[in-house]
Amino acid sequence: MAHYDVVVVGAGHNGLTCACYLAKAGRSVLVLERRHIVGGAVCTQDDLIPGYRLDVGSSAHIMIHLTPVLRDLELHRFGLEYLEMDPWAHYPILGTGTGISFYRDLDKTCQSIAKISPTDAEAYRAFVQHWGELNDGIFETFLQPPTPGRIFGTIFKRNLLNWRSRKLWSSLDTTRQLMAPYGQIIDELFEHPSVKTALAWLSAQSGPAPGEMASGDMLGWNAMIHKSGAKRAKGGSGALTQALAKCLESHGGRVICNAGVTEIEQLENEKDQWKVSYDSRDRDEHHFVETVHAKRLVGACHVHTLFGELLKNPATELKKRVARTRIGNGFGMIVRHAVEELPDYGAGPAGPRPGTKDYHTSLQLLCPSQDYLKSSHRDFSFGLPPQKPSVVAMTFSALDPTLAPEGKHTLFTWGQYHPYELADGVKWDDIREREADKLYELVCQYAPNMRGKMIDRYIQTPLDLERTLGLLRGNVMHLEMSLDQMFMFRPLPELSTYKTPLTGLYLTGASTHPGGGVFAASGYNTAQVILRERR
Repeated sequence: MAHYDVVVVGAGHNGLTCACYLAKAGRSVLVLERRHIVGGAVCTQDDLIPGYRLDVGSSAHIMIHLTPVLRDLELHRFGLEYLEMDPWAHYPILGTGTGISFYRDLDKTCQSIAKISPTDAEAYRAFVQHWGELNDGIFETFLQPPTPGRIFGTIFKRNLLNWRSRKLWSSLDTTRQLMAPYGQIIDELFEHPSVKTALAWLSAQSGPAPGEMASGDMLGWNAMIHKSGAKRAKGGSGALTQALAKCLESHGGRVICNAGVTEIEQLENEKDQWKVSYDSRDRDEHHFVETVHAKRLVGACHVHTLFGELLKNPATELKKRVARTRIGNGFGMIVRHAVEELPDYGAGPAGPRPGTKDYHTSLQLLCPSQDYLKSSHRDFSFGLPPQKPSVVAMTFSALDPTLAPEGKHTLFTWGQYHPYELADGVKWDDIREREADKLYELVCQYAPNMRGKMIDRYIQTPLDLERTLGLLRGNVMHLEMSLDQMFMFRPLPELSTYKTPLTGLYLTGASTHPGGGVFAASGYNTAQVILRERR
């Protein structure tokens, strides 16, 4: 039986980040992954549509570039290369041939907005400067375990104690905005419907609806993208996790794929505190169970999976409390298309204008109005797939030709507010094609040149996300990103510092602070907690 200092359950980017730091510090580390490939929801495959490299999870990498992870682990040495998405977002205005582009450079962004609304261009500049400064402080709390003192101390320091500049009332108003719905703040700050809709759809990407209380910073956080930029890993999103796996192995760590953990047991009165059993397969696909021992265990899977399925005899009350944390009823669905050409949002009746546009590097925000977005959430609240889904379109093959055959392209379409559990007994397997058609149809409404240009597609409904990636109920953030499940409340107060009441058991991943997205902050934080305890 093999013995390790640390066993990590799950090879997502947070689990691998944690493992790399521990192995680099000299610990013996094993990572167990149930899928045939590392990455979890940061993964790229070339076996879904022949000739194309398709992400099966997240695609744009943003906040990880504000962390020390890429630098500390020297991931460029293991083949990781990033391509800048600039502009990082584009909002085409339906039927006009015009749009708003969001560049990393604030001046260029304001120039783009000014073509639509000079007033909103100045309002956006003030918004980025103000909320960027506030979120600089909040970001400090993302790279350490959250505690009430750190969270409220940072906000207090950055906001309420702004006496020297004599802006106390402005600071208090910012606190009010943090507690308000982001949809309301957008209406307060901006005038033009297109500017409002673009920012509303951007802000909705973390999950909360525009009317949810205490969601103001879902809007404010967009100011940070002008600092971090948005980037694309060359070769696909999974290039990040492939580099992490190579980094881990270079430091003596090990990853085993096709190793679904079946049971985790805490041992008593033994040097190795944990026994982990996992299902393994040989080359002939024969299944058998293997067991390893570890001094410490890191759960890098969904917190409900860990406590509800894998832990043998966990504390009953803790198990109940974990089970009561809200996963919600789905989040969205995504369709990965192979297409003949790129969408042209400036196409008029005469047809498309040839050539790659700068917006093809961006997140393309297809949402005609705020009411349109609200209607999607209204359908969602009744357990219905949206009659009119909003779409984020992504055409990364324009930036990275390695993703598609010469002359062909990839088109990813993300639609939000698709319930996992449907009303009236409807099943996702019965409607998946119909709902995928809706997403492509909206692209065609914005870019008529795309009609008849689909070659093939790979559909991921909320149910598919659960089946394939272990994202329970199709929530890509693991747990809902509402205020009562953020910071020191994520996933529970007694679990928020990455340690658990069970000796030697730690947590990492989207279930923990600071939540979902390609961030790696959770993996970084968990590793620091373990290493500090060892010292």
